[in-house]
Amino acid sequence: MAFRIDLVRLHHLRMELVHFFETSFGRTSTREIILVEAVSGGVSGWGEVTCGEHPFYNEEWTESAWLLLKNYIVPPALGREFAAAADVGQLSAGIKGHKMARGGFETACWDLEARLQGVPLWQLIGGGARRQIPCGVSIGIQDSVPQLLDKIRRELEAGYQRIKIKIKPGWDVDVLREVRREFPAILLMADANSAYRLEDIDHLKRLDEFGLMMIEQPLAHDEIIDHAELQRALATPICLDECIRSAHHAEQAIRLGACRIINIKLGRVGGFAEAIAVHDAAQRHGIPVWSGGMLESGVGRCHNIAMATLANFTLPGDISASRRYWKRDIIDPWVEVTASGTICIRDEPGFGWPLDFGQIAAARVRQETLEPQ
Repeated sequence: MAFRIDLVRLHHLRMELVHFFETSFGRTSTREIILVEAVSGGVSGWGEVTCGEHPFYNEEWTESAWLLLKNYIVPPALGREFAAAADVGQLSAGIKGHKMARGGFETACWDLEARLQGVPLWQLIGGGARRQIPCGVSIGIQDSVPQLLDKIRRELEAGYQRIKIKIKPGWDVDVLREVRREFPAILLMADANSAYRLEDIDHLKRLDEFGLMMIEQPLAHDEIIDHAELQRALATPICLDECIRSAHHAEQAIRLGACRIINIKLGRVGGFAEAIAVHDAAQRHGIPVWSGGMLESGVGRCHNIAMATLANFTLPGDISASRRYWKRDIIDPWVEVTASGTICIRDEPGFGWPLDFGQIAAARVRQETLEPQ
């Protein structure tokens, strides 16, 4: 169903986390989030830019995304008719990098098309392999090991099927040993967010003793070849995150043996069209995938839920309940997790959860409307 982009509104929100979240990049207590609202015929579709407040995960940050959207990504699309949301990303293909900014607009257009067609987003993207999404939880670096163990215990009691903990040099082997001593049988993985180098190979081999599901992104974001060498030395599967920005990257990594699992993040790959392509490439090679998280608001969380209904998302992802992160979310009702650690998908048009416009207004620090010139 063709649609025309009549206007786009950018919303900059400031949202407080319930607890700080720390990775090897640093500690976050407040998120600066950009929502993209694409409007056609009075109907709005919503997307989220998932970059951080600083350019540490990748080259993007909130201010850069705002400028890219305002000056480069949105203007060529204004007043233009698209046959499908899958075509939107081609307009910004000439921009080097900045896929999270591009993905914020692209996902808004997918949501818009689904709403115009009156179908759920998961159906529009070709999902629906499951009615309930298996959920894991990501736990950041804590101030102490007892604090970490207490958080793990609470998440297991809440029903989460898999525990991921962040690691970095000095917070890895001894910490994992304590976790395994306390919880010997849980599904456990470790996420390094590129905190190590190939010279750390002997140290990383020590992680094999803990029976981890995977070690996520141990080396730098541009080191597919080094990851292949590391994977040959490890019994534990490597999962690539920051390295995979396209289906081509996925094919390269798989061909080199650099990973046995892939984490797909909508923003990192630039939206649904490329996420589906990465999913399909991994599926052809028998590589399982799962949905990573970027501390998204309810909008981004609901997009991740739709993506996780694709057939090859066979591992629990970092999609959890709204209340784990937010003092106030911007959807109503909030995303909830069942006692068995799943999220039930919804059949309403678009991403499925109603927006809380009052809370969006309360959290908004600036807004800009972009129209055809």
